[in-house]
Amino acid sequence: MNGPKVGLLGVPLDLGAGRRGTDMGPSAIRFAGISERLRRLGVEVHDHGYVAAAAPETREPGDEHLRFGREIVRTCLRLRDRVKGILNAGETPVVLGGDHSLAMGSVAGSAAVAAGKIGLLWIDAHADLNTPETSPSGNVHGMPLAVLLGKGDPTLLAIGGKAPVVAPRHTAILGLRDVDPGERERIRKLGVAVYTMKELDERGTSACLREALAKVTRGTAGFHLSLDMDALDPELAPGVGTPVPGGLTYREAHLACELVAETKKLLSMDVVEVNPILDERNRTADLAVQLVLSALGKTIC
Repeated sequence: MNGPKVGLLGVPLDLGAGRRGTDMGPSAIRFAGISERLRRLGVEVHDHGYVAAAAPETREPGDEHLRFGREIVRTCLRLRDRVKGILNAGETPVVLGGDHSLAMGSVAGSAAVAAGKIGLLWIDAHADLNTPETSPSGNVHGMPLAVLLGKGDPTLLAIGGKAPVVAPRHTAILGLRDVDPGERERIRKLGVAVYTMKELDERGTSACLREALAKVTRGTAGFHLSLDMDALDPELAPGVGTPVPGGLTYREAHLACELVAETKKLLSMDVVEVNPILDERNRTADLAVQLVLSALGKTIC
């Protein structure tokens, strides 16, 4: 199998989360053998190491409504530039997280190379559409999608260089099952396509996925996949900071990634919120590797 060239990049970031541990996610995914397993798939792997990220203990959180905001911006700006470099080298960036606030940098980097014509498939139990005004916690990992769609604090919006980084009409959220009141209103106003777990159950996962993929590929140069491991049911992926019962099954998650690969329009991806402290024998990191392989073309036969 002749796969793409992949550029791996770790982002040991947990400034945006409410619990410690996601900074160890990239190492856990590497320990699960992502490089070796990609090479067995026929993928040419280039490991670009890590993006520097400060530890929470070494910084003051600052604004309680935008905790560690300035430090997160610094990390995301570094990530944005590294993703641009990987893409310009002809590789597909696979960003290993780290909390979901890093997506502000990974998507911005991909969008810059695609001249802004990028789609975004956001697979997550949460909408991540809060702003400092609506966030119950002030944790930035609940804000990145709002920022990418042009809503939020100016210091975060500056990461993309312009707002929005991604057009709402080219964005789809899949697997949603935990939404804050302010996010519900923002979904209605933005008109983003949302496929909740209820809709996946009622209409069928395959039908919803194909609709979502059509939305993120139509009129774009390709799309970014942002995969939060809490989209999966906690029985399968216990090593996440904000688990929500009733998530994607093993086969639903693989189907999503297999259909991503079938489009042949994946520009970049990140897999986030792996927290080894909360995991069981590295199960969540191992599953993250399996899903990356599926998104990059691994099939049953």
